[in-house]
Amino acid sequence: MLNIISFVGFTLLVGVIAYLATRKTDENSSDGYFLGGRSLTAGVIAGSLLLTNLSTEQIVGLNGSAYANGLSVMAWESLAAIAMVVTAMFLLPRYLKGGLITVPQFLAKRFDVATKTFTSVLFLTGYVVVLLPVILYSGSLAISGMFNIPELLNVTHTQSIWICVWGIGIIGTIYAVFGGLKAVAVSDSINAIGLLIGGMLIPVFGLMAIGDGSIMDGISILTTENPEKFKSMGSATDPVPFYTIFTGMMLVQLFYWGTNQQIIQRALGAKDLKEGQKGLLLASFIKILGPLIVVLPGIIAFHLFDGSLEKADEAYPMLVNLVLPDYLVGFFAAVLFGAILSSFNSVLNSSVTLFGLDVYKQHINKNANEKTVVKYGKMFGIILAIAAMFIAPLIANAGSLFDYLQEVNGIYSIPILTIIVVGYLTKRVPAIAAKIAIISGSVLYILSQFFMQPYFVNTALENASESGITDKVALALIDSQAYPHFLDIMAILFLLNVGIMLLIGKFYPRKEAYVQEYTKQVDITPWKYMKQAGITICIIVIGVYIYFS
Repeated sequence: MLNIISFVGFTLLVGVIAYLATRKTDENSSDGYFLGGRSLTAGVIAGSLLLTNLSTEQIVGLNGSAYANGLSVMAWESLAAIAMVVTAMFLLPRYLKGGLITVPQFLAKRFDVATKTFTSVLFLTGYVVVLLPVILYSGSLAISGMFNIPELLNVTHTQSIWICVWGIGIIGTIYAVFGGLKAVAVSDSINAIGLLIGGMLIPVFGLMAIGDGSIMDGISILTTENPEKFKSMGSATDPVPFYTIFTGMMLVQLFYWGTNQQIIQRALGAKDLKEGQKGLLLASFIKILGPLIVVLPGIIAFHLFDGSLEKADEAYPMLVNLVLPDYLVGFFAAVLFGAILSSFNSVLNSSVTLFGLDVYKQHINKNANEKTVVKYGKMFGIILAIAAMFIAPLIANAGSLFDYLQEVNGIYSIPILTIIVVGYLTKRVPAIAAKIAIISGSVLYILSQFFMQPYFVNTALENASESGITDKVALALIDSQAYPHFLDIMAILFLLNVGIMLLIGKFYPRKEAYVQEYTKQVDITPWKYMKQAGITICIIVIGVYIYFS
């Protein structure tokens, strides 16, 4: 009972603080609702960025991947820091110079309205079919496991997932649709502090459990008895082979932190460029510590459960139940619940923004005032949330949540990153080149990963079976060698689409060179320590990799 009281109490406290902090914000205007009145400071931006990213699909999914594969999966966390540095130095100054509310708005100015609309629809499709359902399902898996919902409510595991999905979905929808970005950002900042504290407590208590009360003994036992789990450079059979860091991994990171609307919208709401850059760099520095929260617990769980769990994604909720004292379970569940809501309502708020400005205002009602745009954006958000709540429980058998999410995201991530990068780095590549790149990038990736890969992998495994090969390690190696890694496919398609766009630009250039205008929405004077801080962060990341190599 104490757990439930502390859970409800902390959740309500965050909601009240968010309401009090946002009640004076004009949410009938686009800037007020979608960007928090362009008033976000570095601390709020950093907290919101971290909590938007650090949700249960990350905590549960990546720890599950670490449980199965070890430290090599930390690339998803560590390299994010470098991507944020690049975003702060290169992309954010250009976004704020153009006074953007959505990333696709740049595409309308650089290419044409059709390119912007196509990109917005691609974002929205990815959100409702992939991202929102994964967030809801992974969050429900965590909450159901921590509170033992099946036993508490006398329901089946599947029924408990449905109950949690709809509970999280309804509360998250209220936050995002009726509160706007500032409500999301303020609640994120509060929960970020709790998540960092609570997230660090899990490995601390886990190591104490291994070392009979001693953290240092726990570290010694864990590293001595599981040396294969502490290698930063993944092998060919790991989810992240080391070489993929130099192929598609950085492209995925640049898309996520630099062009993904749900993430970059926080930085777009900065009061000026200095605050935006400081917020991104603060988040990137904290992100270096991310493996302590989203990788180390998975390795600890592997040791404590002796690798006996049937599903790797169960490792984190079970570890929390095992090592966390009862009096802290309610608090941590509330913080984790806040993280779930953060990712869910952040994606939903971005979806409302994209639909309201890039679809409704552009194509349905061009004469709509800002209040009407916000109104219909909210209505769309509710429909989107309901659709995601129906889809979420259906992905229970999708395998590793985190690997599934990253692979499927490639359908839209690489095509969008391609046209944004080429758009900013060139001046005469025409709109038709962007449209071709989007279509070819999406279609070729779908053909590669969902038709060609299964065919080649199944053929190779059948041949191995006929040859009498049954060893699991040998089969895993055959599986990994039968077809290129999805990160390699992303890199190949990125280069292919860039080449196509440049060729079209050479032979059919746009009549006038593109010149970005300064809208003077915010001050774009850069932070004077930007370069020094960015270089320092990159050196730390490289040092971590070398130490664990």
